[in-house]
Amino acid sequence: MTDPLAWLILLPLFWATGAFLLGPGRGARLAIAGVAVQLWLAFALAAKVGAGGTAPAGSAASMGTAIKHAIGGWGAPLGIDLAADGLTAVMLLLTQGVALPLLLFARGYFAGDSAAVRYFWPLTGFLLAGFNALFLAADLFNLYVTLELVGLAAVGMVAMSGTAAQIAAALRYLFATLIGSGMYLLGVALIYGAYGTVSIVTLTPLVNADAPTAVKIAGGLMLLGLMLKTALFPFHYWLPPAHGGAPAPVSALLSALVVKASFYLILRLWTGPFAPLADAVAWLPALLGSAAILWGSWQAIRAVRLKMLVAWSTVAQLGYLFLIFPLLGADGLALQAGGMQVVAHGLAKAAMFAAVGVLIHVTGRDAVADVAGAASRMPVTLFAFGLAGVTLMGLPPSGGFLAKWLLIEAALAQGQWWMVAVILSGGLLAAVYVFRVLRQAFLLVPNERRHRFAKSAPLLEWMAFALAAASVLVGLRGMEIVRLLGAVA
Repeated sequence: MTDPLAWLILLPLFWATGAFLLGPGRGARLAIAGVAVQLWLAFALAAKVGAGGTAPAGSAASMGTAIKHAIGGWGAPLGIDLAADGLTAVMLLLTQGVALPLLLFARGYFAGDSAAVRYFWPLTGFLLAGFNALFLAADLFNLYVTLELVGLAAVGMVAMSGTAAQIAAALRYLFATLIGSGMYLLGVALIYGAYGTVSIVTLTPLVNADAPTAVKIAGGLMLLGLMLKTALFPFHYWLPPAHGGAPAPVSALLSALVVKASFYLILRLWTGPFAPLADAVAWLPALLGSAAILWGSWQAIRAVRLKMLVAWSTVAQLGYLFLIFPLLGADGLALQAGGMQVVAHGLAKAAMFAAVGVLIHVTGRDAVADVAGAASRMPVTLFAFGLAGVTLMGLPPSGGFLAKWLLIEAALAQGQWWMVAVILSGGLLAAVYVFRVLRQAFLLVPNERRHRFAKSAPLLEWMAFALAAASVLVGLRGMEIVRLLGAVA
């Protein structure tokens, strides 16, 4: 069996189990090798989707712009189907593409710290397996199963070091993810009771504007549960402590990837089976997203700790993703804008958390005020932070610029000027908190107030720089991603 759809799920499960059997703190080389192969498989899948869904005989069947695989040869409704289209391919590429440099970063970051890295490698494998399975799942129940796997692995990673603050943040995260998953599962049960199926392909023609009340309640429950798991304002209460308190590699994975999984699921349902019901509530996520941009940016500007500044920035940047829902239409601009924002934010936020992790690793401190003098000692790290900030601000030629340009174009096409004002205001507010850190780093510190900088491993700095550079350079090749997003079934 050489089908990339199946191996993208099986491979991380294999190396995660191997890392667990090797013992606490072991398995780094196995994990890095596994993710490298997964990245190659994701490119192979993207090439198939981009070519129109052509697949080898006997392994996958072409269905328009999507590729389908029946596990064990038993397709739905008796078996389980996997399916991939352009959006799936983009998410899989982002997941493996962010994970590989972050695992290299983690190997250096956790060197000599056996307590913090005790179960990092197996948990990361289970997390990536959950991601890949979620993006490929083609029915509502298996989406729930994979969403739970992602959530539980993420909670375990937050609590990995065992400090009181991290355990408290992990418990808060656990309660949020369980409530969100419970609401989603209740919605799935109502859908199954109404139509007797959970297959997305089967449900799509069945749900219409005259759907039973139970189906409308199900859609509302699933939307609210997934917004809670995405940490959309005002359901964001769990995110800053979890992302701001976890070790830097974990924070980077959570912010770059984990919160995108539930957003991806909302987008799938919104453009799939629940499309006929979406118009009635289309402005709710957009209004909450606008509030998230303004509130999250304001909290980032006021943050005292570096990691909390970046965590609140995540709350703000997630808001852009939800602006697309009232704009989704036949031209596909809003969908392309959302996809580009997911890619640009994922790369930039991974880079920013990695850069901040290096700063904390070297200075031993987590306050914005303590980065004074860092520019002369750690130019690569500060450059990485600045490049990631360019993407978050939406300056050309970054991926963030292309995403916001497409979003503004979609908003203007529908006469939504207020949305343009929110997007531009968010960029200006992002500039404030990014330049707040950069300004502090370039300050000269008197000798009597200067604290000692430990020696940093070049690998840590250059992995942060690689992710930040990718977030900018992706804007130069963004049309390839946009074309791939056009192959959405």
